[in-house]
Amino acid sequence: MSEQAFRFGRAQHLVGIAGLPEQPRDAVGVIVLNAGLVHHVGPFRQTVDMTRRLNTLGYPTLRFDLSTIGDSGASGESQTRVQQICADVDDAMVLLGKQAGCRRFVLVGLCAGAEKAHQVARDRTSHHKLGGAVFLDGFAYRTLGFKLRHYLPRLFDARRWGRWLSRKRREIADGDAPSFSVAPLPQDVVSEDFSSMVERGLKICMIYTGGINMFFNHRRQFRECFGPAMNHPAVCTRYSEEIDHTYVLVDDRRRLIEQVETWLCSNFPITHAGVLP
Repeated sequence: MSEQAFRFGRAQHLVGIAGLPEQPRDAVGVIVLNAGLVHHVGPFRQTVDMTRRLNTLGYPTLRFDLSTIGDSGASGESQTRVQQICADVDDAMVLLGKQAGCRRFVLVGLCAGAEKAHQVARDRTSHHKLGGAVFLDGFAYRTLGFKLRHYLPRLFDARRWGRWLSRKRREIADGDAPSFSVAPLPQDVVSEDFSSMVERGLKICMIYTGGINMFFNHRRQFRECFGPAMNHPAVCTRYSEEIDHTYVLVDDRRRLIEQVETWLCSNFPITHAGVLP
């Protein structure tokens, strides 16, 4: 394997780093999306470490910046953000297809990157190219089980009540402060999406951490949030309460990469391995 920088896309506006085999072959390509506004190296170079490890196993990879993020510019098209993300990912698939002979692809996304990967995976126009997706701390909803696990231990803690009252007083004093957050897809829509994905043959890996414990706090919550699709053989779920959302510790990043590697090798095995120089 060797790494190569590319400027590509329908307007030559995208920039990314591809890990390519010496000889193109029919292997699944792994495309890693931006975690929010973090450019293509990922938090603490997580994306670099992950793609290089997968390269040593023989998987072609592409870590790239979506339109207007990091090194990438704007396409100049009039599109919704979702349309733009889907078009950018399609451009990435075309690039890996030409450079590495890939015909099927796996998307990997952390946090907002997982939401972007979900938007692409639910787009039926790309289903013939997409083989699977890895969602890292993706959509999460405060279910009844979450609330019981979260609030019951706090019910008789006077210090927590004091902090809650102080926070409420500050919120009242601040008044209607502007919110710049993006509303997530409704829970029932996401649940239906996952059911549709597995019916279409997609392989799904969901790895969640304790870093999002204000929304997700137990492995049972996968089923609570997303229903029976989580029991499908094509779905792999893992919850690590002790790990931070951005995998700040080296050992945590190593563990994540090993989990993704194991899942890929199990669901998309390849017969040859390359080695980075």
